[in-house]
Amino acid sequence: MNCTIITEGELVSSPYLILFKSLSLIPFFHYLFFLFLAILLFLYLFLEIHFPRSDPVSLTFNPNSDLCKFIVSKCRLLHGRYFPTIWLSSPHLQTAFLSLFGNSPPFSYNRNLFQATDGGTIALDWLMHSDVVEGISQVVNGSTPGNDRTPIAIVVPGLTSDSTAAYIKHLAFRLAKDGWNVVVSNHRGLGGISLTSDCVYNAGWTEDLRKVIDHIHSQFPEAPLFAVGTSIGANVLVKYLGEDGTDTPLVGATAVCSPWDLLICDRFINRKLVQKLYDRVFTVGLQGYAQLHQTVISRIADWEGIKKSRSVREFDNYATRLVAKFETTDSYYRHSSSAQFVGNVAVPLLCISALDDPVCTKEAIPWDECRGNKNIVLATTTHGGHLAYYEGITATSMWWARAVQEYFEVLLSSPYANRKQKTQIIPEPLESSIDQGPYIVETGEDGMVAAAAASEVETTRANADEENKAPTENTSYHLHKDNNSQGYNSLIGPLMNRVDQLSRYSRKSVWLLAYIAIVTTWPLLGPALLLSIKKRFRRLIKY
Repeated sequence: MNCTIITEGELVSSPYLILFKSLSLIPFFHYLFFLFLAILLFLYLFLEIHFPRSDPVSLTFNPNSDLCKFIVSKCRLLHGRYFPTIWLSSPHLQTAFLSLFGNSPPFSYNRNLFQATDGGTIALDWLMHSDVVEGISQVVNGSTPGNDRTPIAIVVPGLTSDSTAAYIKHLAFRLAKDGWNVVVSNHRGLGGISLTSDCVYNAGWTEDLRKVIDHIHSQFPEAPLFAVGTSIGANVLVKYLGEDGTDTPLVGATAVCSPWDLLICDRFINRKLVQKLYDRVFTVGLQGYAQLHQTVISRIADWEGIKKSRSVREFDNYATRLVAKFETTDSYYRHSSSAQFVGNVAVPLLCISALDDPVCTKEAIPWDECRGNKNIVLATTTHGGHLAYYEGITATSMWWARAVQEYFEVLLSSPYANRKQKTQIIPEPLESSIDQGPYIVETGEDGMVAAAAASEVETTRANADEENKAPTENTSYHLHKDNNSQGYNSLIGPLMNRVDQLSRYSRKSVWLLAYIAIVTTWPLLGPALLLSIKKRFRRLIKY
């Protein structure tokens, strides 16, 4: 009988040979199929691909606000649905397509240079209604007639963006075509303009926007002024509105994809790999901006630190923080965040944010603050990316640009467009949403302390203001009432409100304390209780 001798090397490698031969028996198209599934899984997890569908727009506003109710009832897009482009069913695909392609309409601006008091230069790029409809180029300067009543939209771009950005051109062309004059207020050093002073823009610098708005208002005193802020520009716009309150010539404003809280967004953008890619892209853009103005920035910032920066936070630490004179980067983020100024906004404001925004996270959205202000409508969508919101099969339209246009048109034709009849709600400035609970502690006259939700406190204050106004308007009616009845109501009313408030906010706390008491004492009382029950059960059996 013949015997085959297997050497030790063949014995060791034989399992791999067997495995290789087994794999070679699998048809090749099966491997292609598994590869295709792996690619789909990668795209689904990394690029966050979703099934294309139309999701309703979620609205957050104060239910006691007549302004918000009017706006919501008239704006068809706000109580409709957003259906993204089918082949851009991902926040990253939407954002990348905006940056790489854009599909922006072709046109040219007319430039007007504005000189700031510190010597800085700001480029104001105008797109007039006549430029789009009639093709007539009109240069805007100091000799422009002041009786022009054509509404003006002031656009504030995002980080390292200027008037040539695709999303800015989409919005400018749509508004100009619809009868508006549009002016893009470029940040210092952008739009092809050199830095002519040591002042550089940042996420919390509102002085330039304030001067530009006043300058345009002085040129066109009869024209209704509106403003649109995008990304960092939205943060600057909301902060400006909160700082100035009613002392602004603006009729209305819109904040699109605002970061709201820079500290939260900084932590978010360093959380995952895909977010770190965005962080790196923004850092390269900031370094390019610094490179363009090296002669100025190298004198007022740490140039070596700027060159070796690998994140936006590092760039802000070596450049923005030093120029703006902040001790730490976190203090710069906290001071510049617009979320703490939302409560002071005194003009109609529409805020648009996508919950899948890969840059400005939904975690930073000040939901309660927006709900507590009677001038704000917050519109959120499930999808949309960062400043993209492409719709249609050809991705030539942006949903948020249409929503801004419709909102401005509704507001312009409404009775709330009168700039001299704004209602102002001025609560105390809020701190940053970092390390802040969702409750406000109120101390009554009797020394009792009650924790109330911030949104309900704002609504209560607004209702209290309205109630305080009622007696002055109906004085003749109250004169016929008995003084004793007034004294009784004035005493019992606040008492009943306080009792109702305590019962409403402590109901859950009582049950929670009861649950904690049972859980913590069960190891001691449980065995004793079971022993007592067993003894009584045995006595019943004996009888």
